[in-house]
Parts: sequence; C-alpha cells; structure tokens
Amino acid sequence: MSSAAVQAIREPKYYTVKRHLLENIESLEPGSAVPTERVLAAELNTSRTTVRQALVELVAEGRLVRRQGSGTYVAEPKMTWPLHLTSFTEQAAANGFTASTQLLAAERIKADEIVAARLGIEVGEPVCRIERLRLADDRPMAVETSHLSATRFPRLAWHMKKEQSLYAVLDRVYSVVPVTAEESISTAPASTREARLLNTDTGAPMLVLGRHSLDKSGQPVEWVTSWYRGDRVTFVARLSSPG
Repeated sequence: MSSAAVQAIREPKYYTVKRHLLENIESLEPGSAVPTERVLAAELNTSRTTVRQALVELVAEGRLVRRQGSGTYVAEPKMTWPLHLTSFTEQAAANGFTASTQLLAAERIKADEIVAARLGIEVGEPVCRIERLRLADDRPMAVETSHLSATRFPRLAWHMKKEQSLYAVLDRVYSVVPVTAEESISTAPASTREARLLNTDTGAPMLVLGRHSLDKSGQPVEWVTSWYRGDRVTFVARLSSPG
C-alpha cells in the first residue's frame, strides 16, 4: 500500500478539510470572508459537522475569527510577544510596534484581601487602581488593570491622566523601578465588556497575565492583571538552565 493511501486511511476527514482551508487562507487577505459551512460541505463533498470541526480548530488556533451574526473571516496574523519586565510601551517598541493607550479609569479605592496581600498593605488601605486599554499599531492588545499603594505613590492617578507609561512615571516622579517580578498565565472566557473593548466575541478565549513586581529592596510595587485576546498573541519566554 502506498504512503498516500496509508495517510488517507489514518487521516481524519475533518483534517483533510482543515488542510484545504489552510491552503485557501494563505492566499487571502486578513478580514476576507470564508465560505459558509453549507457551501464548504458541498464543495468538499462532506458533512457540515466535519466542516464545523475544522473551522472550530482554526478559530481556536487564531487562523480564523468568527463574528456573531456575520460569519467567519481570515484573522489578523498573531503577534509574537516576548515576556520581559518592561513597560508595555517599551515592549511594543522592542517588537517593532507603536504603542498607545486609552485610559479607562484612574481612581482611589480600598484594598481588598487579594490586593492588600500583593502590595504588602492592610485591607482597606487606599490603593490607586489604573485601568487601561493597550494598543499596538492601533490594534487593541490588552485590557490592563494595575493596583499600587496610594500612600506610597501619592497623586499617581493624577499623573496617569497625563502620561501613557506607568513605569516612566514611577521612575521619573517616584524614583522607583521594578526589577523583579512573578508572572502567571491562565485562560478565561472574555466578559461582555472585555469583548467589546478588544473587538472580539463574549466568551472568546483570553490569555490572562498576572504580574507581581518588586523594587530592588524587595518591596512590592505593582499588582497588574492583563487580559489579552488568545487569537491575536503568542507569548514567548526565554528559559535557561539553572546549572
């Protein structure tokens, strides 16, 4: 039996459809519409269930994007986003993107148990909460919420209404620079608000980054949570052997 025949036997039907779609996607511009399940099923002489499975995988991989009530489209290429302890502005520039920010909120709130523990303060102490929409080349990348001690960083909310880079303000105004951080990555579905801000669907897969940064003396500086579209970004971390 030839290798092609063996492959045909072993390869699931939906994967054949997936390969066909991938070949077509390569010749289409981002934003181009993909034929409907019914049309693809007829063209490929297969069931709509098989086509749907192939489309679901391509959406999950970020190759296609579904818009409720509209259809399926070729997605924008994913951004490769190395993880470094730098500001979003610096990180975007290092990867060839122009960063911009829309300030969504800058306010004083009372620390809850989680924020208080992260910042090394008492529950109920004042905290500066800064929420921003981060963009790279004018494309929404993340919704980012930072918490910092309002006692340690007085008038921070006022400064952030005039500046885009939080780390630049911390350095210039308060002479504080984060030097170490612990970062966690998890997944979660997009809420209605996050979906609206990031131009995606409610329930779409999101990558959630939590970063707890410290200064050179080991004192907590910031606790930040960032929500990224899972279909638009790939995080990369450089690892080295401890030995």
